[in-house]
Amino acid sequence: MKSKLVALLVASSALGLTSTASFAQVAGAQPLGVSVEVSTAIIDGWSVKKSVLNKPVINDQGQKVGVIHDIIVAPDKSVSFAIIAANQFLGVSHHDVAIPIEQLDVKDGKFVLAGATKDAIKALPEFQYNKVKAAPIPRAAFEHH
Repeated sequence: MKSKLVALLVASSALGLTSTASFAQVAGAQPLGVSVEVSTAIIDGWSVKKSVLNKPVINDQGQKVGVIHDIIVAPDKSVSFAIIAANQFLGVSHHDVAIPIEQLDVKDGKFVLAGATKDAIKALPEFQYNKVKAAPIPRAAFEHH
């Protein structure tokens, strides 16, 4: 189920590319948008905004241990971390932590962090946004492009 969660989050991170039109291939040209195959993957995926952000995270006993506030996409386009608010009051986070996405699972439509407690989450180092790059890295900066 964890690999399905990662696959669904990656598919949903194709921000706004939901076109279902197919494009003719022209030599030397790359069409904008997505192919029918990719569009189908997007439709089968999750919307991060609608299905992930601000959703509760529970432990294996069903106790709420936090809320997903953000998803970190690594430079290689993989979904790498969920930023979880460990302490929240009136929608304002007081202690965000980074949890590797592989540690989250989905059971009965709920995000589960096995073995977690509110105290364990609060004991983790606080995630600081000022250490995250504000702008994505250009595609040309990657070796495989």
